[in-house]
Amino acid sequence: MDLEKTDYNLTVCKVPDISYIDTSAEFYFIGKTDEELSLVCKTQDTPAETSERVDGWRCFRVKGTLDFSMTGVLAKLSNILANHKISIFAVSTYNTDYVLVKEDNFDRALKILSCEGYTII
Repeated sequence: MDLEKTDYNLTVCKVPDISYIDTSAEFYFIGKTDEELSLVCKTQDTPAETSERVDGWRCFRVKGTLDFSMTGVLAKLSNILANHKISIFAVSTYNTDYVLVKEDNFDRALKILSCEGYTII
């Protein structure tokens, strides 16, 4: 399976209202529940009005479109990294999974996954 690394630094934050989010930005994820409104975005695109924020994330995605019948893709990735004491923040879209890792563990995470048979592009 191919993993494609991205070239940008990311921030995970909470925003008070969707109007604070620049929806014209190239890359962002919005998660809204009855308890919070979360945003993952390029650090440079982070709104000034956040109630909490954590900078210093990097990201890779599972390359290609994943069929909904596929099972265990994210579980396998997360288990490999957990066994090496690397925590993740995962986001899934209709097509694929994105795995965020703290910047100081990013290169090590990719090396570990490469050793486990993943192709890093």
